[in-house]
Amino acid sequence: MYKDLDYKNTAIKQLLVKANELLEESGSDSIVFKAPTGAGKTIIMADFLMQFVSERKDHRTFSFIWAAPRKLHTQSKEKLESFYKDNRILECSNIEELTDKKINENEILFLNWESINKKDNVFIRENENDFNLTSIINNTIEEGREIILVIDESHHTASAENTKGLIEIMKPKITIEVSATPHMTSDNIVKVKFENVVKEGMIKEKVSLNPELKEDKLEGEGSDEFILKEALKKREELKKQFEKIGKEFINPLLLIQLPDNNSLDFTDKKEEIENLLAKKFNITTANGRMAVYLSEDKRNLENISKNDNEVEVLLFKQAIALGWDCPRAYILVLFREWHSENFSIQTVGRIMRMPEIMRYDIEELDKGYVYTNIANNNIKIEEELARNYFTIYTGKRTETYKPIDIVSYHIMRQRESTRLDPSFITIFLKHAKKTSLKNKINTKVSKITDHIPIDGIIHLENVGTVAESVEIYGNISLAKTTTELELAFKYFIQEALHAGEMFPEQRSVGRVCTSIYHFFSEELKMNYEEVQREIMTIVMSSKQAFTDVINESLKEYKLTHPKEKNKAVQNDELWNVPEKIDFNANHKERKPKLKKAIMNPFYESTSPSKTWETEKNFIDFLDNHKEVEWWFKNGERDGTYFAVPYKDEQEEDQTFYVDFIVNFKDGRIGLFDTKSGWTAKDAGTRADGLQRYIKEQNKKGKKLFGGIVIPKSGSFYTYTDIPYRYDKQLTDWNILEI
Repeated sequence: MYKDLDYKNTAIKQLLVKANELLEESGSDSIVFKAPTGAGKTIIMADFLMQFVSERKDHRTFSFIWAAPRKLHTQSKEKLESFYKDNRILECSNIEELTDKKINENEILFLNWESINKKDNVFIRENENDFNLTSIINNTIEEGREIILVIDESHHTASAENTKGLIEIMKPKITIEVSATPHMTSDNIVKVKFENVVKEGMIKEKVSLNPELKEDKLEGEGSDEFILKEALKKREELKKQFEKIGKEFINPLLLIQLPDNNSLDFTDKKEEIENLLAKKFNITTANGRMAVYLSEDKRNLENISKNDNEVEVLLFKQAIALGWDCPRAYILVLFREWHSENFSIQTVGRIMRMPEIMRYDIEELDKGYVYTNIANNNIKIEEELARNYFTIYTGKRTETYKPIDIVSYHIMRQRESTRLDPSFITIFLKHAKKTSLKNKINTKVSKITDHIPIDGIIHLENVGTVAESVEIYGNISLAKTTTELELAFKYFIQEALHAGEMFPEQRSVGRVCTSIYHFFSEELKMNYEEVQREIMTIVMSSKQAFTDVINESLKEYKLTHPKEKNKAVQNDELWNVPEKIDFNANHKERKPKLKKAIMNPFYESTSPSKTWETEKNFIDFLDNHKEVEWWFKNGERDGTYFAVPYKDEQEEDQTFYVDFIVNFKDGRIGLFDTKSGWTAKDAGTRADGLQRYIKEQNKKGKKLFGGIVIPKSGSFYTYTDIPYRYDKQLTDWNILEI
């Protein structure tokens, strides 16, 4: 949750600049903060508000209002309280916690948007005791403070009739609208790019829609059963993929979204799907393979977010769409229309997080999956974010293809240098003693509690409207079970390892656990086997003290275990053109049809930034050349595409994904990469790596040739020597002759 991220730091800087600029202007204005689901918008906003008040160089003072739909404001309040718990720079309050009918300096008032966004709302209009929103705002402003309004998940409130009037009542100097899909407009926009969140390993790179479904597989079964069967099959495939890479503990979760149009449909579909899962697939709540998350029915939810939890399928409805997080969720099954594109994106967001906040560089594990029997004309995927998620086109390799069996490479990440070996235990114990850790912890604490909502009701008639569709009338404090406590304990360690730039796999988490248990045994004579729960309770109530010792220990550990460089290694299997490639909605089919493209149809990007004229011209050149049997436009990811090894300027191994693989009628294979301008100038290390690869493979009997290709005066020039040389006149370059 608190991982240091480049895009987060950039967004906070931009928010600070825009907010401080707006303070200098007369009147009020707004900022739109747009970030994909899973990017950690709440934590980014929490950090921004903290820096906004703590780094002031003027004498301005502020009070804050945080408004969110449904019960998301409660979840946001808990997150911000946790974020500020150590520095207490900002105070988080509900309405009933306000003192003197005002919002104090650096205090955030959390409001449920729907509860106040009603014309007859008691809290808004004047009342006998003068405790209403108008008087609270006026009292706050009279003390000289300016109000900053944050509207969280703003797209759920933007269409409300009273929104504008409600904002006017709050009299904010600045309104910040936060959403993955904002509908409000502003001249001040701070945007976190989808690809940057993917790059940091926070979310999956895309979602496949109904992959590899064929009508002839139906065999008389209903479409619900067919969709379920295919989705469950995909879940098993993903489980095997994780087992293959040594991550048996990750059990991919399949989500089934039940209808919420009206109570009759809801009841019938729920029973129908439960019966289908039980009779056809032996998946029930009784055998632990299924869980249910509904307001009136909650089963098998304990530790469901844990990667190794046994639950394989979760039934849910719209209430789960906001604020719920389960990073092992990979597949979403839908049996109904999506009434709102925004809602569909939020729902898809439930399967966008990554199980371990890292990429696997395996295509199947780096994306999510949606299975649905909704008619095509009812699937509206128009918002930019969704266009990036969904794969709706598939190019297939032509049946005349014959294997070319060439060697391809991938980068082997040196995980071992970011894993903890047994020496960490000794280092930890040394720093625990050095910092007098035993004197900094509270050994009298008896339990760690969770706040559990109770008496929830779902108003099905309000779904799809601005009215509140979920109401929870109260909550209770429950002590964590031993299992829950152990989960929280391990997550705490995992976060500490993430923050310390170590790979938080099970073994490393185990090393830190063992170190802590040794500390309790040696310093406090508490035996782990006898009092594990008490030890975990003490740690979770004194997290900062343990975090400090972990950080100091990691610092020393890294000095004695320098990080090794990544290595380019040969793939286990020889490379061939993939049988199929999925494309998202940011692609289009190239027309007229290309004659010699090995992939049919051939899809190209519609993004101007990814469409190079040099590539288009080279494609035309290849497609019309009589000596070309077929050509393949290469991509840039994992084992799906072809790569050669090279060393960069720092002498570190990298992989070079050449643009084109070409099969010629005389049996030769061409490897070409088109460049122009500065990209040609900077291609040296890649070009040399490609030429070394070609020479090495030809010694083993291959018939390869190729190199960097540059267009000039209607011809294509190539350079095939080592070292690579480039100038604008293309001295020592030769016209590509086939």
